[in-house]
Amino acid sequence: MSKYIANKKFYVRVLMIALPIMAQNGISNFVNLLDNIMIGSVGTEPMSGVSIVNQLFFVFILCLFGSVSGGGILGAQYFGKGNMKGVRDVLRIKIIVAIFFTCVAIAVLWIYGEDLISIFLKEDGLAGSIEDTLAYGKEYMLVMFVGLPPLAIEMSYSSTLRESGQTKIPMLASIAAVIVNLALNYVLIFGHFGAPELGVAGAAIATAVSRYIAMLIVVIWTHKNTEKNPYIVGLYKHFSVPLKMFGKVVWLSLPLMMNETLWAAGTTAVNSCYAQRGLSVVAALNIQSTIYNIFNIMFIAMGDSIAIIVGQQLGAGEIDDAKDSARKIIVMSVFFATLGGLLMFPISFVFPEAYNTTDQVKSIAGTLIRVTSCFVPIHGLLHAMYFTIRSGGKTFITFLFDSCYMWVIVFPVAYLLSRHTGMDIMYLFMICQSIDLIKVMIGALIYRSGVWAKNITV
Repeated sequence: MSKYIANKKFYVRVLMIALPIMAQNGISNFVNLLDNIMIGSVGTEPMSGVSIVNQLFFVFILCLFGSVSGGGILGAQYFGKGNMKGVRDVLRIKIIVAIFFTCVAIAVLWIYGEDLISIFLKEDGLAGSIEDTLAYGKEYMLVMFVGLPPLAIEMSYSSTLRESGQTKIPMLASIAAVIVNLALNYVLIFGHFGAPELGVAGAAIATAVSRYIAMLIVVIWTHKNTEKNPYIVGLYKHFSVPLKMFGKVVWLSLPLMMNETLWAAGTTAVNSCYAQRGLSVVAALNIQSTIYNIFNIMFIAMGDSIAIIVGQQLGAGEIDDAKDSARKIIVMSVFFATLGGLLMFPISFVFPEAYNTTDQVKSIAGTLIRVTSCFVPIHGLLHAMYFTIRSGGKTFITFLFDSCYMWVIVFPVAYLLSRHTGMDIMYLFMICQSIDLIKVMIGALIYRSGVWAKNITV
């Protein structure tokens, strides 16, 4: 059992990294839940419009995450090696790439946003008007553009802080941001304290302002504490980086960026297949994903712990220790994911009642949450294996493992079943979730081969 169960010192180290990340994600997702309920109380059409647009932004956010993650793999290993110049150059590259993709995302959504929203809209006679849903979605999207640039900067800084073991400041920045977001939502959505009642536009303004708050906290703290962050000294003195390093970061980032973008796009495409069952399903999926995001924070934090601990050990040349750490954190991830699934199941019977929507939407949402709860342990295992394989720079393998699997296997099944059968949404959703069992077997083979355990700073 010692092969899978660690000593107290190891768990303390993992939790010192994971708990701030759990707290950050937990608070953020809890406030998102409250935001979601606030929008849901306005009506089904506003909730559905915001939900659809957030799925489009989800694609951008994961593209951004992928663009900084490739550098993050190298940054974690440079930090483990003690090469602060390497960490600084990687951060420069992250900022440049993140700003570039932000500009691209705004341009694409500005031009094609309405068409993309319309993909999700199919009348079912139960959940509201397609025209109203589209109008609310466009209103929300236009205001949200303002919040994308600070998100890009904050994500670049926060990822570097986590790679160096500084997980508390991103957490505190997130806490401050979500408090501001929640307060402004209450004021601007409903028009309290003399403010205008702005509805979905108020929700978007609140989110944008909160992102500027998070960015300022992270950036100011990082530059004020040079003794803890020596790599930050001279960051903006120039923006030239070694061409070889830039090439290495691009080599690592491109598969990750493509993976995150295509995986998010694939998830969105699968959701559009579910949406063929009507606006009731769109609203129900929004409720399901909101509660799921609360319960997945534990295994997501385990993935980040693998990226930091295993990445630093690989950079220091401690290959056997890295393999041992990865195995034990994977076990932790499955344990926490199982716990989350067990808690999610009973909550599914009461959580949808918090929304001001139809009984049809509430019933579908409860069913989808119960189905999801059964697959949460599988998600925890896959997430941990993904970050383990990625920690050694095998980003092309993760690209095949993650997004290619989504587009080659999951999406075709969802497309065929949604358009060529009259299958109930519960069975359609369940089948698409169960396909991940094949992915588990593929991931286990890659993990056990050990091909991922490489020091890429040499």
